[in-house]
Amino acid sequence: MSPWWAKAAVLLGTIALLIIPASLHRGGTTKVVKSRKGPLERGLLALTSLGFLLPLAWIATPVLSFADHPLRPVPFVAGILWLALGLWFLHRSHAALGTNWSITLEVREGHQLVTHGIYRRVRHPMYLALLLYSTGQALVLPNWVAGPSYLVAIALLFTLRVGREERMMLEAVGKDYEGYGRGPSVSSRASGDPRAVPWEER
Repeated sequence: MSPWWAKAAVLLGTIALLIIPASLHRGGTTKVVKSRKGPLERGLLALTSLGFLLPLAWIATPVLSFADHPLRPVPFVAGILWLALGLWFLHRSHAALGTNWSITLEVREGHQLVTHGIYRRVRHPMYLALLLYSTGQALVLPNWVAGPSYLVAIALLFTLRVGREERMMLEAVGKDYEGYGRGPSVSSRASGDPRAVPWEER
């Protein structure tokens, strides 16, 4: 297959990834009352930005061509499906969050625990959306560096951030946060509950 198919898919996916939050939060966001954007958080956001930009660099320049590999139909089609599923989860997550959404560790004025929509089924659907999307991108993009770059960044972001988000949300909304939805509580996850899945905090 021509790599131009991959370039078109990645470019369209990237545009959708940017348009979804922009279109659903056009009314702006509320005032931040608590922020935990420390050195670790800034480093994770920088790493995520790099992982996001490397596929675009692969599209626009030959700088990563040394890591190219042939584009195969089966992983390409599977990747398109993962991309689409990830974008659907992302849309549903942003639609449910409303003004509670933030790109970093913040609590906003009047912050509420969201339990409707996709949050009735999955506690962290936005992380799940980005993991699905970045997995799809890794399958679609035929380059050993740019392909998995966003997946690696999102996986590290989730691993190193979710515990701090859980604690922040417990402080913000209290004990109601522990067991809402169908996911296990913080304490059950800490004990190794096999039901634990990627959740979104707000």
